[in-house]
Amino acid sequence: MLAGAMERIIYCLTGRSANVVVPIETSEAADGFEFVEVKPGRVIRVRHIIPDRQVVEDKSGPAGSIPCKRKISAFRNGQLYIENLSEAVRAEALDGQNGETAEPNSTVEVEVSDCNSTTPPAVAPQHCKANGDNVVTQQPQSGQQRRRRKPKRTVVIDCERQISCCKGTHSDVVLFFIHGVGGSLDIWGHQLDFFSQLGYEVVAPDLAGHGASSVPQVSAAYTFYALAEDVRAIFKRYARKRNILVGHSYGVSFCTFLAHEYPEEIHKMVMINGGGPTALEPSICSVFNLPACMLQCLSPCLSWSFLKAGFAHQGAKEKQLLKDSNAFNVSSFVLRAMMSGQYWPEGDEVYHAEITVPTLLVHGIYDRFVPVEEDQRMAEILILAFLKIINEGSHMVMIECPDTVNTLLHEFFLWQPDIPKKPKQEAKPTPTKLSTTNRDTRPSTPERTSKTRNK
Repeated sequence: MLAGAMERIIYCLTGRSANVVVPIETSEAADGFEFVEVKPGRVIRVRHIIPDRQVVEDKSGPAGSIPCKRKISAFRNGQLYIENLSEAVRAEALDGQNGETAEPNSTVEVEVSDCNSTTPPAVAPQHCKANGDNVVTQQPQSGQQRRRRKPKRTVVIDCERQISCCKGTHSDVVLFFIHGVGGSLDIWGHQLDFFSQLGYEVVAPDLAGHGASSVPQVSAAYTFYALAEDVRAIFKRYARKRNILVGHSYGVSFCTFLAHEYPEEIHKMVMINGGGPTALEPSICSVFNLPACMLQCLSPCLSWSFLKAGFAHQGAKEKQLLKDSNAFNVSSFVLRAMMSGQYWPEGDEVYHAEITVPTLLVHGIYDRFVPVEEDQRMAEILILAFLKIINEGSHMVMIECPDTVNTLLHEFFLWQPDIPKKPKQEAKPTPTKLSTTNRDTRPSTPERTSKTRNK
């Protein structure tokens, strides 16, 4: 306690933290840690594990195919209409412990978050009912003349996703784990050990200023775009043919960024307590806008608040988990710069609606940072999404309930849509009469569900 008090006094007097995190000196090949210089003087620590395994050929057969067809219309008054042109996404449900899945909707109607206009819509709100490709829209009452609005922006998605089972013995599969604000790659300890033992190649970086990565002393080094470029560099260095992204909290934003930029290289994606599909903007009225020296003095209160909001239970066990996972152990300067740098106006609902990567959303029901409604909203926006709710977890659910999280993730990695069976050949028709039979050969598609992002 005395050392902590002296540290805060030194910080207030000098403006420098006494425990600035710097890269560790030793990095043997056997320990699984590497240091990657993404920019001159900007070094990222990465835990990269390639387990000793017997690589086998993928004998699971051809990948399942899912059509992704939708029309996205954004209006100037803030309304967003998402019309799924293909059949509602359906497939076998993923069976997990304490999980819940929402029902799919063929059409989604939401209000975009960055609406600057308070003008009511020019037409009655559309709540559409889809039957194949036919959409029935509610008509205005008689005697009322309503002008049809023209969308501000229209995006049409028309593609087909090839989704296959990803096993640890497949040499073209690699898992990326991205942590959030105040975390480190150590929060993924249970997941890294579990999946590496199953034979998966895993990659987990420390974001700049976190863990054992370098700590730039300028705020611009911690903006969303600067961190996203770091994550992009790590991804391009270790990526293989089939890449799976796993993000937590703020780390979900970087996974979304990569999934949007590299849809063909991202095979699947997992969002853990990530939040809703809204553009990022730092809060004006926030305790993190205080000077860094004041935040350093308030660090005990901030740590206690994080423990209370991030865990379902607050006790000696949870405190030890935080300590062992090296979570929320960053300097006040980095914490302030990270929170102030969360500016990403492009990441709105339309941006997320364009993503066609199959996504699993995991939410701890006791999370006080991210309400469950935000993850439900995300699942409604994404075209291929599952939402799983863990009843015993909170924001740090991968630390609180590692077995449940590992099971859900592994089932999702192994999931593959059913391949449609070829129709039976019809008997040869007689010369005098031609016999035809209509058969539905469209593939079944995975079940839709709901998504937020914790800043």
